Amino acid sequence: MPRPAFQLYNTMTRAVGPIVPLDPAGKRVTLYVCGPTIYDYAHIGNFRTYVAGDLLRRALKHFDYQVDHVMQFTDVDDKTIRGSREKNLPLREYTAIYREAFLKDAKELNIQVAERTPNATEHIPAMIALIQKLVDKKAAYVSDDGSVYFRINAFPKYGCLCHLDLANLMTGARVSQDEYEKEGVGDFVLWKKWVAADGDVGWDSPWGKGRPGWHIECSALSMEHLGSQIDIHGGGTDLRFPHHENEIAQSEAATGLPFVRHWFHVEHLLVDGQKMSKSLRNMYTVRDVLQRGYSGRELRYALLSGANYAKNLNFTWQGMDDARTALARIDEWHKRIKAAATGATAADESAASLNLFQSIDEAIAQDLNINDLLGTLFTWIRTSNKALDEGTLTPPQALAYLQAWDRLDAILGLGEVAVAIPPEVQTLIDERAAARQAKNFAKSDELRKAIEALGWKVKDTAKGQELSKS
Repeated sequence: MPRPAFQLYNTMTRAVGPIVPLDPAGKRVTLYVCGPTIYDYAHIGNFRTYVAGDLLRRALKHFDYQVDHVMQFTDVDDKTIRGSREKNLPLREYTAIYREAFLKDAKELNIQVAERTPNATEHIPAMIALIQKLVDKKAAYVSDDGSVYFRINAFPKYGCLCHLDLANLMTGARVSQDEYEKEGVGDFVLWKKWVAADGDVGWDSPWGKGRPGWHIECSALSMEHLGSQIDIHGGGTDLRFPHHENEIAQSEAATGLPFVRHWFHVEHLLVDGQKMSKSLRNMYTVRDVLQRGYSGRELRYALLSGANYAKNLNFTWQGMDDARTALARIDEWHKRIKAAATGATAADESAASLNLFQSIDEAIAQDLNINDLLGTLFTWIRTSNKALDEGTLTPPQALAYLQAWDRLDAILGLGEVAVAIPPEVQTLIDERAAARQAKNFAKSDELRKAIEALGWKVKDTAKGQELSKS
């Protein structure tokens, strides 16, 4: 049976459609995902986007695409400059703290690192060159104060991503901030003239000392690393306007080519049904979650499950407990199926085992259908556990499940984490093994309780004691 074509919702067309790479051979897919502004620790709402982007990257690889992925770090904007001055640190030193923190948190969540993760400040010449091209084409102009603005009336398609009517938008005003509200549509800044509040942050340019606006960064970096056109551009839904709308305008005005083939946007993460905000004290970082005793693996599961990336996802602490329970069930099944596959030299190639692979393809091919994918996994668990209980699952069949899990988890990125056993727990386990060998079951029960008191549980099997975290 042929594999289904991988399909993804496109924000521009508002429809699910196949990925058609620019690569003539149809193998290389260019992927640009807007990275974080490194002025503070990223919260779990930010990481919902990056976990979904990681799922997309893994799914593309599953369908044998060669993914060329770029994610920038915005290390110069209003927020980073303000933060560095408040902490009395050089911009580079200040942002390096949060870049390192982001990468550490991403590792906790098993997010694969993009092929290239440049800082915006490493590409100032490319931004100046792109701005100059827009000035030469009359799509941008130098204001009286020495800043450079993009003239949105010079781009008739402005609003195409969000399906806005340019004629009805409030235009003509100049917006110098890096971010602005939807009601404040106007010519947006490409190059900001240096002011005293910028301190020692500034670069020389044909228009005087200054620094780039936020929007020009992504256009310049994606063009420099991936070319004038890219296959997929992703980010949080809050970036659609104005950031991605502005990226389209400045990129296409400069090149005359369609900037992006496929737009991928991830919806908001709510907390207990409410929007995250500092005032509600519900804005959690990865570190906050870990400090509550959960693992990065459990957080990843919670951010993946429950809703498709294109729908709001509600985060709760009960959901974190549910994630822990689900992963424990998966791990227990994985142990059983791995033991049952012992001795098998080849997987069962019957239609039943081949359908395991087909079911993965069908689920993930339909717009990253995570609910169907997890539903497929738990169907496997129920079916194979029943066969194991009845003694009807053969080692080759168990090996087929094991291989299917490896293929599925290459997409999910959950894995089975080997937990280090503390020395004091290992000592009790060894003492209990000796007690059972001596048939001193009273001592064995005492040791079991001591082990449980330390947060572990022990199960007696035909192969000996099995230890797991409570």
